Amino acid sequence: MINTVCRLVSSRLFEEVYVDVDTQDKVIVRPKYLSICHADQRYYQGKRSAQTLSKKLPMALIHEAIGEVVKDFTNTFKPGDMVVMIPNTPYEIDDLVSENYLESSKFRSSDLDGFMEDYVIIDSNRLIKIPEFINPKVASFTEFVSVSVHAIKRFNEIANSRRDTIGIWGDGNLGYITALILKFLMPKSKIYIFGVHQDKLNLFSFVDGVYLVDDVPSDLRINHAIECVGGLGSQDAINQIIDLIKPEGTICLLGVSEYKVPINTRDVLSKGLHVFGVSRSGREDFLDVFKLYKKYPKLLTYLENLVGDVIIVNSLNDVDNAFNKDSNLRFGKTIMFWDK
Repeated sequence: MINTVCRLVSSRLFEEVYVDVDTQDKVIVRPKYLSICHADQRYYQGKRSAQTLSKKLPMALIHEAIGEVVKDFTNTFKPGDMVVMIPNTPYEIDDLVSENYLESSKFRSSDLDGFMEDYVIIDSNRLIKIPEFINPKVASFTEFVSVSVHAIKRFNEIANSRRDTIGIWGDGNLGYITALILKFLMPKSKIYIFGVHQDKLNLFSFVDGVYLVDDVPSDLRINHAIECVGGLGSQDAINQIIDLIKPEGTICLLGVSEYKVPINTRDVLSKGLHVFGVSRSGREDFLDVFKLYKKYPKLLTYLENLVGDVIIVNSLNDVDNAFNKDSNLRFGKTIMFWDK
């Protein structure tokens, strides 16, 4: 089958290429709603290192997307089924290591072409049918939500049971989703948000307290923390967490930084802190997201607040328009309706 793939060839430059793909034992999916992630923006704006860009490009972007099944050669799905596409692509099973941490796994829009294609040719186990009660625009960023779910699951396994206060650093989309899910799953815990933008902090109406990072009460302490800042702000965020966290607390690192981050290891040692990292997610995490939506339907109402501009894409110019609008979006997700 000849497929059209929209690839980024250099910063801010897309081109369409024609690729011959094997559809045997695969599912053909027509993309419908695609959500732009900060990782996509870093590629688009050329903010990755020159070495990384030369290694990765040309490549199709987008790893958050849903689509409609056109043809399933495995007979798992029916034509017309709306499905979420899982970007992580494992090539082995390990009893101890999750699929998203296996060194052999590949990830769409990083190691493989992303979902900006006329048709996505994909394994059936990388698809999950979307329940009809879910807004397709919200469903488009299921992958993003699944990362928070994965982090909270690991947090539950690692952190001690003293969870009176949990701090989340980061007032962006990742902090919002993580705090939201945590509040529903741990209603007895007090959830505090630490950020740098008061207007964004005002959107966290469901938590127990919000603080600007330079105006934290001197007596405030937390049992555990989740860092959702990333980038250049990671250093200050992690070190403030270390200052405010109680002994033997757990710190979950979720924010991605392009640079190595120096942290106060002396206090990590003296307080006996547990520090662990989270990256991406796997199939089970996607399934757990839909279970959460069914159990707590109000989650979907809050998540609809993240739906920003919805751009209809008929051409490469529309793709550029979507990425440019997204770069100016202070909060929320830019979504492309794929109609090219």
